[in-house]
Amino acid sequence: MNREVIITAALTGAADTVGKSEFVPVTPEQIAISAVDAANAGAAVVHIHVRDIESGQGSREVSLYREVVRQVRESGVDVVINLTAGMGGDLVIDQEDPLKPVDGTDLVNGLDRLPHVEELLPDICTMDCGSLNFGEGSQLYISTPDMLRAGAKRIQELGVKPELEIFDTGQLWFATKLIEEGLIDAPPLFQLCMGIPYGAPADPGVLQAMVNMLPDGANWASFAIGRDQFPWVAQSALLGGQVRVGLEDNLYLAKGVKATNAQLVERAVTIIEAMGGTIATPDQARAKLGLRPKP
Repeated sequence: MNREVIITAALTGAADTVGKSEFVPVTPEQIAISAVDAANAGAAVVHIHVRDIESGQGSREVSLYREVVRQVRESGVDVVINLTAGMGGDLVIDQEDPLKPVDGTDLVNGLDRLPHVEELLPDICTMDCGSLNFGEGSQLYISTPDMLRAGAKRIQELGVKPELEIFDTGQLWFATKLIEEGLIDAPPLFQLCMGIPYGAPADPGVLQAMVNMLPDGANWASFAIGRDQFPWVAQSALLGGQVRVGLEDNLYLAKGVKATNAQLVERAVTIIEAMGGTIATPDQARAKLGLRPKP
């Protein structure tokens, strides 16, 4: 079991959840406040997406990231900043004409997913390590080997720690190849993403198999979505990993009870401490994950 657990709070994501809960933050100010509240509740890391202020949909707008990061950094609350670099991979297919542009497609190359990372130099940014049939319908997430190699090289040049987002075992296989090729600096950081249709199911045996595939010396966390979020806090810690909670992955504290990010973190703290673990501070997280010292 991991006795000193890093909690990441995934604050808002990019899914169509704004209309499902009034607690999902949308504006830069709301996202920054939620980040600070989550940090005060025990999160050492905050994982940040931004949303279009008018529509509430996910966005790649650099100015929105800039404002969130500024407010978090100026809050005086210490927390590790993890920015998504996964936006720009959405492809929606028209069944009659697969090459016809379809609303919802936002597909750019690997380097064009990184302008906010280049400007803001967060502690961590994510890399989604493969393509995926993303749920029902005709939407795919596209992240090809060439895109990933180009992105990994640029992230390495920037001195930012990539968090390798793994949605299935083939993606884990490819991520280890990036490490072998010298495109990921030691120690590598993996996030094992469970229960997202149609990637790896939220099954303890599958998680154990993926943990067994990790390279020696790797740091890792995992999460599961929806009602599996809290059981997965225990599951991850028991297998030696870090944990992630937050409104990106789950909107509820209990059946019918909508949550805030801070409440989800507080529940994760309760679970970990009840198991005999302690909660890592941001400085402990920096040391464990091989991050740059606090500025």
